[in-house]
Amino acid sequence: MNTDLSTTYLGLALRHPIIASASPLTATVDGICALAGAGAAAVVLPSLFEEQVHAEDTAYTMYSEHGSFSQPEAGNYFPELSNYDHGIAGHLDTLRRAVAAVDIPVIASLNGVTTRGWTEYAARLEQAGAAAIELNMYFIPSDVTTSGHDVEARYVDVVRAVRRVVKIPIAAKLSPFFSSTGHFAHQLVDAGADGLVLFNRFYQPDFDLATLSVKSDLKLSSPHEAGPPLLWIALLAGNLGGSLAGTSGVETAEQVVKYLLVGADAVMTTSALLRHGPGYMRTLVADLTAWLDENRYPSTSAIRGLKSVRQLDNVGELLRAQYMSLLTDYVPGKLAA
Repeated sequence: MNTDLSTTYLGLALRHPIIASASPLTATVDGICALAGAGAAAVVLPSLFEEQVHAEDTAYTMYSEHGSFSQPEAGNYFPELSNYDHGIAGHLDTLRRAVAAVDIPVIASLNGVTTRGWTEYAARLEQAGAAAIELNMYFIPSDVTTSGHDVEARYVDVVRAVRRVVKIPIAAKLSPFFSSTGHFAHQLVDAGADGLVLFNRFYQPDFDLATLSVKSDLKLSSPHEAGPPLLWIALLAGNLGGSLAGTSGVETAEQVVKYLLVGADAVMTTSALLRHGPGYMRTLVADLTAWLDENRYPSTSAIRGLKSVRQLDNVGELLRAQYMSLLTDYVPGKLAA
């Protein structure tokens, strides 16, 4: 069977729906080339963090101006770097070289703090050749007087501001922690987002009990984490004027198929590629093709949305009925056996 795996995400034509999302593998041109060679449909660069740019600017100023005009013989000790570009030069250089090296879309990722940071860096990423920009928005309202409405308004304002300065597609990558994700999704699309990436995995702090210090502990995702994005893509597919990408828990082609069934246009994976290497992309694509062939589906579009809410007679299958069934049918010791 000549299976058609092609899809469209954010208006970008992709050979198949599996995208290598941001990770150390997409941080270098060599890594991006390896993923492209293994058949990735697109790649997402690691986020450009506004704080990191500011920290690099501060370090550059400190080291280059240290001791300046401290005595009469010399005004300063270090020549200015003619190609220094406010801490963003290296990121933009990687993006430009990656775009020139591969024939798949290279999507930039941006994590800003200020409106100026979001807009200025988004414009620079577009100029450097990004096919699209993923807005990696992460804001913890530590002020307990901040309302949910104010938090959502901040995200919407970011999308609207970036939309004003770039012409390429933009996607909003969200966390699952909103009181009304569906309504919020529509607000973001109305503000100019071309699609949503559901959901971001946040690395929360932990504590070292020996030193009582804060520590970081990176845990790669596992398939059971696919539940929340599967649910919300199923609810939004066909009801939202933008693309939907599923991320989290994509270990095998089985999760890819499930995301497509609920209506995802694209599926992103990071942890599986970190575990198995860039070449694992070939396995994911081959296994997706095999599943479609075995089940006699001619294309990915033939299964997209078959299990979205728009196609279900009983929405309770996805919502409260399932919740009640799991709790009432559980038999202690069953899982251990």
